[in-house]
Amino acid sequence: MASNENPDRTSSIDETPISPVRPASHIRQDSLEKHLQHRPDMKELKDRHILLDTNAAPALQAAQQELERQRVTDSLKKGLEHRPEREDLVERNILPDSTAAPSIQGQQRELEKHMRADSLNEKIGHRPKPADLVKGGILQEDPTSPAQEGGQKERDALYGERMEEEYAKREGGA
Repeated sequence: MASNENPDRTSSIDETPISPVRPASHIRQDSLEKHLQHRPDMKELKDRHILLDTNAAPALQAAQQELERQRVTDSLKKGLEHRPEREDLVERNILPDSTAAPSIQGQQRELEKHMRADSLNEKIGHRPKPADLVKGGILQEDPTSPAQEGGQKERDALYGERMEEEYAKREGGA
C-alpha cells in the first residue's frame, strides 16, 4: 500500500500550526528577560532589608551579624541595670502611685479628683464663721476689706475664697 500512494500527495500537506504560538521555551525566556529588566537594584534591596548593608565578605557576614546582636544585647543589659526603681519613678511623678490596671487608671484619677472635691466641700461646709475667728483672735479685721463697708455676704464670699485656696494648697492643689 505504501507503494501505491501518490508521492505528490504527501508533499502538499501543510503541518504548520494554525495559531502563531511560539514554543514554550521562548515564552519563558521573554518572561525571564522582562523580570530581569524590572528587578530592583541593590540599593533598594538594602533599603528594604533584603540584602545586608555591609562591605564584609559573605563568609564573614554571619559573624558580623552575631557580633552586632551581641553588642545590642550588652547595651540593653547595661541600660536595664541602671534603670531607676519603680519607687523612684513614683516619687518623681513619672509613674502613677497605683496598683490598678492601666486601663482603669484614668477612671481612678477622676474618682480621686471627685473625692478630693467632696472632701473640700465638706470641710468648707463645717468651717467657722469669720466673726468667730475674729473673736477667737485667729483672724484680724482688715480695714480695707469689704467688711468695713458693712457687707456680710461679701465678707463671707472673700473668706470662702481664701479658705478654698488654703484647703486646695493643703490637699495637693485641686
